[in-house]
Amino acid sequence: MTDRVEKQADFGFRKVPLADKQGLVDDVFHSVARRYDLMNDLMSGGLHRAWKEALVTAVNPPRGDTAFAVLDLAGGTGDVALRIADAGGPGTSITVADINVEMLAVGRERAAAAGRGIEFVEANAEALPFPNRSFDAVTIAFGIRNVPRIEVALSEVHRVLRHGGHFLCLEFSSVEVPGLDRLYDAYSFNVIPAVGRAVTGDAEAYRYLVESIRRFPRLEAFAGMIRGAGFRRVSFSRMTGGVVALHSGWRL
Repeated sequence: MTDRVEKQADFGFRKVPLADKQGLVDDVFHSVARRYDLMNDLMSGGLHRAWKEALVTAVNPPRGDTAFAVLDLAGGTGDVALRIADAGGPGTSITVADINVEMLAVGRERAAAAGRGIEFVEANAEALPFPNRSFDAVTIAFGIRNVPRIEVALSEVHRVLRHGGHFLCLEFSSVEVPGLDRLYDAYSFNVIPAVGRAVTGDAEAYRYLVESIRRFPRLEAFAGMIRGAGFRRVSFSRMTGGVVALHSGWRL
């Protein structure tokens, strides 16, 4: 008789029990919630704004009164949701779902200050508390790699999308430009944790985030996971030399 092997998950470059990963990720974001968007500006030199605008353009919320429901996953601080709200018309409704209460608190404050009626819900991407076929679009920006069971989250996204609904995922990728890849690695592993320490007091949180990017599936592999969840017309586009990719899939 053999002992049951406990399932493992990547947490940066470490292997941890699958059941422990979500708590470890939560600790990372508890630590940096208040300075998260500032760090995004500093780490990317402001490029994350252009990447997110590309995401919002792909969502293409209607400008008029046409009802259009958007779910933004792992978007607790409201950064993407507020951009979608600015782009859409009065018929666009936006729900933000995030598992981290500190990130959600930041988002609620920002939405209230902007006068936007965005709904914020504490929720696990692997078990979304929404009925089938509730949304016209689901977005997630730089959050899917932190989900312990990505395939389960993708299936949940497929479930809550209406027929004809659009899934859009913005995520870091693998740099494929010769020379840029080495510069990117040097910057990621040396500069980003140092900036994280200076701005948030937590270098380890940003070391994990850098490592998690390297562990994320390659473009074609992730596209295959999206197809495996039932999506069709799956595609991706590289940005900034492959630093980031925008993934797209439709529920048909």
